[in-house]
Formats: sequence, structure tokens, C-alpha cells
Amino acid sequence: MTELVPGGNLPLPGGIVTVRVAGPFDVSALITDEDGKVRGDADFVFYNQPAAPGTRLTGDTLTLDPARLRAGAAKVTVVVSPSDPGTPLGRLPAPVLDVTGPDGRLLARFAPPRPRQETVLLLAEVYRRGPGWKLRALGQGYADGLAGLARDFGVEVADDTAPPPAPRATPSLSLDPDGFLSLVNSARAAAGSPPVALDARLTSAAHTHASAMAVSGRLGVETRDGVSVYQRLTATGFTYVTVGEHLVSGPRSPAEFVDYCLRTAQPRQTLRDPAFTHAGLAYVADHRSGDVYWTALWARPLTPAELTRTAAEVVDRTNRERTRHGLPPLTVDPHLTAAAQAHSTDMIARAFYSHTSPDGSRPWDRAAAAGANRRSIGENIACGQRSPAEVVEGWMNSPGHRANILKPDFTHIGIGFAGGGSAGTYWTQLFGA
Repeated sequence: MTELVPGGNLPLPGGIVTVRVAGPFDVSALITDEDGKVRGDADFVFYNQPAAPGTRLTGDTLTLDPARLRAGAAKVTVVVSPSDPGTPLGRLPAPVLDVTGPDGRLLARFAPPRPRQETVLLLAEVYRRGPGWKLRALGQGYADGLAGLARDFGVEVADDTAPPPAPRATPSLSLDPDGFLSLVNSARAAAGSPPVALDARLTSAAHTHASAMAVSGRLGVETRDGVSVYQRLTATGFTYVTVGEHLVSGPRSPAEFVDYCLRTAQPRQTLRDPAFTHAGLAYVADHRSGDVYWTALWARPLTPAELTRTAAEVVDRTNRERTRHGLPPLTVDPHLTAAAQAHSTDMIARAFYSHTSPDGSRPWDRAAAAGANRRSIGENIACGQRSPAEVVEGWMNSPGHRANILKPDFTHIGIGFAGGGSAGTYWTQLFGA
């Protein structure tokens, strides 16, 4: 493996090579002729246009097949920029480029001098030399961002010497844009579901998430900043016992959005779900592509009574499974309940999902710390399920979890539930004998 310095070059073997830049960066590529200019938009490969002849972008990895580049192509320049537009590269870890050959062997690595105020960095170029191709390390940055690229490569992009504009809300954020509530409640009434009320916290979280999707140009429960839509919701102070979401691009109005939801099975089920009592909606346009990104959030607030009811339903459904298999029901133990609830809450607070806590504690340690005096302890955990029915069904369909539920020796149980984190819901079922 060759460690390259700026200006250093390396002959490439024939066949497909991959170029990877890990970290909080957007990777892109410019395909140019001998004169160093692109022929048109199709020569710019980036996350919204991830493929061109001989070039494909998948996440942080660019796959190049020089033999399949378009006719006349003489160079492919690899470009990196911050995933968060407008952030100077100097505030991020230094990008490192890894080049891998057709056999999977690491051919070269290039770590350029750490950028400062640059917002775009030309990291390397793959260029034709005689009958073959070579790689040259660059490390050239632009403090004027895409405007510098446009100047040097002929890319037709808007001048961004000023910070890029924030995605535009269309229309501006309001609690009920264009009568969304009446559209939704009409559809819910037709299905026999009670109406929902709009909540400013849900709307605020929806707008923040839609904006983040528009900035990255992609849909996702978790955006490029690593924050999930559920974390955005709990950050507003809204705690929930159940949650649902629609993440959509394409519709141009709330009426089109609702129509889309009603035409598709899972979105229709969420919109009509009688468990939800509150909702929020926002939509934001990506100023680069014109695509509109939508986030609708649906929830039922968490109250002490709702938490008690939810835990009781999990216990009831668990005991129904035991009765069906000829086993006695489990009795609720307040100490096991306290330990289970603390574990669900802790998994969100410390961003982990495991029977072993970051401090090394295991289920029996947590049970003992909560005051439970049981000779045997078992634990089931789950995340992402939206109801007691769904979580118990999931446990029963998993051999290890099912074994705990149907273990004859267990006599007591405690249930924990918390909303938030990357998965949205975290469940803990703690057994004792």
C-alpha cells in the first residue's frame, strides 16, 4: 500500500477500482475531457445523481471502471464537502482517501494537509495516461465552495460565495398549513377513528426533520447528522406512549400528501390509527432540486395512567400466552418494574440497546439494585414496536424471548417502556423466580 503526498501519483491496475472517504462528508465526482471541463450535468456524480457511465456512488464509496467511462472522458476528479452544507472542513476530522484495486487489496491512501476555511476539497484525480490510468493526489480546496468548482470545471451551479440558503418552507411553518387537520380528520372519521388535535411540539419536530432531509436530499428516519425523528420529537419535551410517522417526498400540497397516504396500505393505517390523539405536519423544499420533503408525526402523550395501562396490557398479553400453554400467570413485582423501567429509559439516555449496560451491569444486577430479592432473573428487550400487542407478538415469535415468557419457574414480572432514541420505543420485560 502506497501513502501518497500532494502531487504524488500511482499507476492503476486494469479493471474496477473503488475510492472511499469515510466520515461526515459528501463524496462526489466530476468527469471531464482533456480540457478539464465537464460536458454537462450528467458529468457531475453526487448523492442526488449517483451514477454515470463507468462511475457509481454508494454512500461514501465511489466505484470507477475507467474502461466504461463516456467517450472522450480523460479524468475523474474526486471531491469531498461537509455533509452539513456551509461547515468549513477545518471543523471536521481530516478526510482520508482509500483506493482499493479489483482484487480488494488496498492500493493507496492519501491524507491531505488539514483544511481550514475550505468548504470543498479536490482530493484526487484518476486520469488517462497513454493506454492506462493513474491516480494523482491533489488536496486543493475552495473557500468559495461550489462557485470555485463552477469556475474551474464549468459546472452550472448557483454561486454560493454567501452561505447556502436554508431550505425554504413551502409554505412557512404554521400549526395547520392549508387545512391539513380537516383533511386528516375527515379521513379518520370515514374509518371510524376519533379526530386528532394539532400540537405545536409535533409540528416543530416535523419541520426540523423535514428541513434536515431537504438539506441532505434524502428521506430517512435518521438524517445525516445522526439524529432520528424520534429524538427530535422528545427534544421538544413531548413524551409519548405511541408514535407514528410519514416521511415522504413528492406531493406538492397537503391534499396531495393525504391522498398519497390513503392510497398506500401502511401509510393509510398510520393516518387512521385510533391510538393517536395528536399530530403535526411540515414540508420543506430542497432549493437545489425542487423536491418537497414531508414529515408528519402522530402520537399519544405519555401520562402516568398511560404508562400504567401500557405495562398492564403487556403483562396481560404475556399471561394469556402462559395460560394458553398451561402455565400459571405472573404477578407484577414493583421492584422488577422499577428495574425494567430504568433500563428502558437508560437505553435511550445512553444510546445503546443491550442486556448489558455501558457500565457493565446485567439484568440481575439491576434487579438487585432496585430491591428485588429473586433467586433467578430473566430479561426480554425490544425496540421499535408501537403497541403491547406488537411487542408481545414479536417476543413470542423469537425462540429465546418465547422461552423466557413460557419458563415454568418464573413467578413475577416487571415491565418498562420509554419513547425516544433512534428506534422510537424501547421495551423491557424482567422476570423473576
